[in-house]
Amino acid sequence: MWERTLQDLIRGLRANKDDEMKFIAQAIEEIRKEVKSKDMELKAGAILKLTYLDMLGYDMGWASFHVVEVMSSPKIHLKSVGYLAATQTFDEDTDVLMLTTNLLKKDLTSNPADVAVTLNGVSHIVTTDLARDLSPELIAMLNHSRPHIRKRAVLAMYKVFDKYPEAIRHGIGRLQEKLEDTDSGVIAATVNVLCELARRNPQDYLPLAPQLFHLLTTSSNNWMLIKLIKLFGSLSPHEPRLVKKLQPPITDLISTTSAISLLYECVHTCIIGGMLQGVSGHALAQTCVSKLAAFIQDTDQNLKYIALMAMVKIVPTHPHLVAEYQDTILASVDDEDISIRMRALDLVSAMVNRSNLQSIVQQLLSHLVKSDTSTLPSAVQSLSQSVNSAPSTKPLISPSQSPAYRLVLSQRILSICSQSTYDNIVDFEWYLSVLVDLAYISNSDVGLHIRDQLIDVVTRVKAARGYAVQLMVKLISDSTFLLNATEQGSCSEVLWAAAYICGEYCHELNEPQSVLPHLLRPEAINLSSDILTVYIQATAKVFGVWAAELAQRWIDDYLTKVKTTVDEIIERMNQLAASPYIEVQERAANVLQLFAFIKRDVTTFQPKPESALGFSEAGTSVFDPVADPTFPKSLYLIQPMFSSYELNPVAPIAQASVPVPDGLKLDAWIVPSQEHAAKVQLEDESSVVERKSKKSKKGKEKEVVNGTKAKSSKKKQKVDTPAEVLAAPTEVETAEEKALREKQKAERLERMRDDPYYIIDDQPRKPTPEDIDAIPVVRLDDLPPPPAQEEPRLPSLRNQPPRSTPSRFIVQKDGEMPQSAVVTPQPSTPSSRRPTPSPFDRPTTPLTSFQPYEVPDEPRASTPDPIKVVRSKKKGTSSAKKKRTIKPEIQAGDNGSVINETH
Repeated sequence: MWERTLQDLIRGLRANKDDEMKFIAQAIEEIRKEVKSKDMELKAGAILKLTYLDMLGYDMGWASFHVVEVMSSPKIHLKSVGYLAATQTFDEDTDVLMLTTNLLKKDLTSNPADVAVTLNGVSHIVTTDLARDLSPELIAMLNHSRPHIRKRAVLAMYKVFDKYPEAIRHGIGRLQEKLEDTDSGVIAATVNVLCELARRNPQDYLPLAPQLFHLLTTSSNNWMLIKLIKLFGSLSPHEPRLVKKLQPPITDLISTTSAISLLYECVHTCIIGGMLQGVSGHALAQTCVSKLAAFIQDTDQNLKYIALMAMVKIVPTHPHLVAEYQDTILASVDDEDISIRMRALDLVSAMVNRSNLQSIVQQLLSHLVKSDTSTLPSAVQSLSQSVNSAPSTKPLISPSQSPAYRLVLSQRILSICSQSTYDNIVDFEWYLSVLVDLAYISNSDVGLHIRDQLIDVVTRVKAARGYAVQLMVKLISDSTFLLNATEQGSCSEVLWAAAYICGEYCHELNEPQSVLPHLLRPEAINLSSDILTVYIQATAKVFGVWAAELAQRWIDDYLTKVKTTVDEIIERMNQLAASPYIEVQERAANVLQLFAFIKRDVTTFQPKPESALGFSEAGTSVFDPVADPTFPKSLYLIQPMFSSYELNPVAPIAQASVPVPDGLKLDAWIVPSQEHAAKVQLEDESSVVERKSKKSKKGKEKEVVNGTKAKSSKKKQKVDTPAEVLAAPTEVETAEEKALREKQKAERLERMRDDPYYIIDDQPRKPTPEDIDAIPVVRLDDLPPPPAQEEPRLPSLRNQPPRSTPSRFIVQKDGEMPQSAVVTPQPSTPSSRRPTPSPFDRPTTPLTSFQPYEVPDEPRASTPDPIKVVRSKKKGTSSAKKKRTIKPEIQAGDNGSVINETH
């Protein structure tokens, strides 16, 4: 009979690629017959072929018993085939493993060749039961006369300890003796096993520190030194005395070794072992950073990667040392390997402080801007070119940079600038310029983040509002975002922030009327509904401020300008009132009614001739400005609607700190449903019947005691109304009633979920304590105010001489709390404290690009005081008439709608 060998099987597979499944099915049938043969050579050959097919993905679990038969062969070459098949296919669920215990014990006491093969197999197939049963034999193997057997036994003991931890008590002493073995291979294997075991319970292996330290100072095997360094990295956090002991030998290794892998492990151990702390650790840290910086400059990409990873761990403790290689690190941000770029960004984010933030952000922005020259254009030049010229068709994206990386780079710039509530920013005018630059060179994925940052900065920093308003005017006047609003990748969300800032802080505008044409552009119809809504609100606010200023310095020449502006706004609102978005329709319709009233008032207004303003012969004024003012009274219509309150940041816990007022039931029905009303009516009728029955029983007795029974009964019947039954204290709610109420509440919420007139909060609420009165409340009103502390002088980042006074930018970090809120002390976090400037901070380098936008600071005309007219006394008038100030009258529009909206 001709048998197919493994070589024949491989040749057949290559020759039958078109019909491989049929050939393999035929080969497996042959193998099934061969493994049943009594010839051990033929059976071993079949198992060998089956092992090869298992590597191709075909199951051989059905042949597990035949594998054990081959393992029991007395011939070493056949036994090796059996153990090879077992290590590849056996697992903890293999049933025949329980039959191998005696076989393994027998092989462990056989000749050295069988012992070596068995130890290799045991380390792969050992289970919990096998580890328990074979641990005495394996521990005895540690004292074998042959070094290669001892080395294999040491490595097999790790798997035994892993599956059966109880064996560590019996084997750790013998394992410790192997640290002083005569063979270096056995010592290296022992150190390797101890290194893996110490990762789980390092404190259990601290007694081995003297022996390990001796090996560290005497061994010349780099691979064993790497394991020793890793082992000490696990032990040193649990033994502080090891730190000082290990610093000299590790410093010597870092300075002398030429093995890159050993050098990296030394640096990594110094970081995780806490060896860089203190005065003695400063020199070691400086050595580590210099070595890592050399890795970053190396051409090997792997060295760059691990060096950046290690530097990220050194930055928290020694930022000044890493800052010395800032240029080298930033050069990796533009590396061709994306993994190195990401690690460089992580390192840059960790090393940012007040002194280097501006230079780092400038260099990161340079990777997003495609410049043809060596020096980048300033933000002023880039914005002016985009405003004065048509939008360029050249892409700003470098071909070597993917959109995903540009998105990550933009998000990282925003995160490092806004961390700890802008704690590292000194000049907020510069940061506003950076946000505008990002809006031009980024895509729509960061548009929402830029919008939120602009709003947050302007709201928190009052000193930056004037500059921000002038900057947003230039942003709105740029047609780039309007033309690209419908294109993918456009960052048009910043127009939302620009319109909001111009409207909310329009009193900072030098010429409010110059903003209105940009807000009323026909091209804005392509914007989203959210932006259009803010445009409508900003138009009303800007017009209100401008109209109020005109009223204060009114001359008749302004009338034509006001009429023209009102007509333009009405025309634009008519277009927006037909928008498909319901929110835009509502806002436009409300504003339209207001301006319809203003138009009628302005149209009917007649300028008073100079003769009407004449004086009588006695020299007293006969003009009454209250009845006949010199300006249209409707100019004061809009401004009071939006200037009643100032918007300030709100504390995150403000809403949660407001106590629920007494008598307010959040679960009570405002408009009861039919089912609930019927239930209340039944309860009302039952309560009335019950009270009448009680009165009938005790009526006579009450009448004898008190003769005012009828009067008291009338009062009680008057109280029995459905609304007051709900408000009256009820009895203890039963479990069935509570379940019914919860069911009705869930049904009501489900109905309201699709109702556009209800706002549903899907976020789960935090459980509140049952006894609210038991919570202690500390009154802080009577405490003395804290002593005033001078703000530390901050280093200047701009190209200007340092200020002699503290920074004028004050960030409102906490936010406002409502007056009725219950103030609870919040734990202070380290991030909320400003870091103390380090003496090792890198000096600020002069910046040549991305300067703040140059906004012309025009001299604003002094605003005169409000007009106050004293009515002259006439004959026959009462002396009680006093001075009166002109007050504009607010009338309704055509349909009687008036906007009643605050900020």
